[in-house]
Amino acid sequence: MKRFFRSFSFPGGIGSHATPETPGSLHEGGELGYSISHAFGAVFDHPDLIALTMVGDGESETGPLATSWHSTKFLNPITDGAVLPVLHLNGYKVCCHDTAMHVKFTDWEKINNPTVLARVSHKELEALFIGYGWTPYFVEGSDIPSMHQAMAATMERCVTKIREYQKEARDSGKAFRPRWPMIILRTPKGWTGPRKIDGDHFLEGFWRAHQVPLTNVLKDKSQLKLLEEWMRGYGPDKHFDENGKLIPELRELAPTGNRRMSANPVANGGLIRRKLHVPDFRNYSVEVTQGGVAKMGSMANFAGFLRDVIRDNPKDFRLFGPDETQSNKLDKVYEAGKKVWLADYFEEDEDGSNMAHEGRVMEMLSEHTVEVISQPRFNDMLLMLLRDG
Repeated sequence: MKRFFRSFSFPGGIGSHATPETPGSLHEGGELGYSISHAFGAVFDHPDLIALTMVGDGESETGPLATSWHSTKFLNPITDGAVLPVLHLNGYKVCCHDTAMHVKFTDWEKINNPTVLARVSHKELEALFIGYGWTPYFVEGSDIPSMHQAMAATMERCVTKIREYQKEARDSGKAFRPRWPMIILRTPKGWTGPRKIDGDHFLEGFWRAHQVPLTNVLKDKSQLKLLEEWMRGYGPDKHFDENGKLIPELRELAPTGNRRMSANPVANGGLIRRKLHVPDFRNYSVEVTQGGVAKMGSMANFAGFLRDVIRDNPKDFRLFGPDETQSNKLDKVYEAGKKVWLADYFEEDEDGSNMAHEGRVMEMLSEHTVEVISQPRFNDMLLMLLRDG
């Protein structure tokens, strides 16, 4: 454990976040806003996969994240998996720069703020996600034993609902857009930590609990004592043996094989990648006998190539773009795969909208969303971000 602590968040050691070196990592924080989009990209064409996705209430304030809640309109319950988001409301976000861990306690007051979604009513929060098309389930509180039970029961209920929706669609062969479950988890920031520090300053449940809650343990013995009491409150003597190893009964709870997060085949492209069937590009060449005579469009010709790639890879290739396929003269691709669309249909859509429940083209104006959804697609290597002018 001492080796682990000393290597944590240290150069050459273990990252404090799910860094790219972390086995099984598809998504690392950095710029916030992309967790939901990454999750949807991972479950496309993986019908048995459920991606449990933690969303911080600070991240939820970004434009890309707010837009990504609409990704259910492109998720087919027959051919795709499902995303189970957990929106964690702990109430505060803190802009923490590299030097923030070393500044004086009073300096923290300049870089804190409550989160928006943590300061609206239960009714408004519920209405927001119903409006997005989800069914929100709430888990709220601070009593540890009851919260564990509530979260376990809610998780089981959500997974059961997901499987029920998928079974209904797959047994009937008729795709539809369920109001997929999502969880809103409300807990105190710095949960289990000291409620107050230095007399009257609030810690647990307040912005001071962010990142480095006890900033002077090296010099302040009272803070060091608080830290020790906090850490011992987790009962390490009950969970680890005298050599610092996890006790056998807890080790047995961990999944094995491909059920481990670090070994998930979907997060390891080398295990599930298949070679794309790509036609010879020379077969799409255009003969130009004399300059300035023939009128040919490069994009329209390229569309024929893309059409055949989609045709020859019906489960392994998707085209993403911000509503620009038609305007960029790529509409020939619709001969092999329509635009996936699980929202409502109008009668006039039959007149050239090229939409279908099971499509291979995804169009949405948010470039953030379509780009990030494409990133976990190990086989779907083509991303179209094309603009008119």
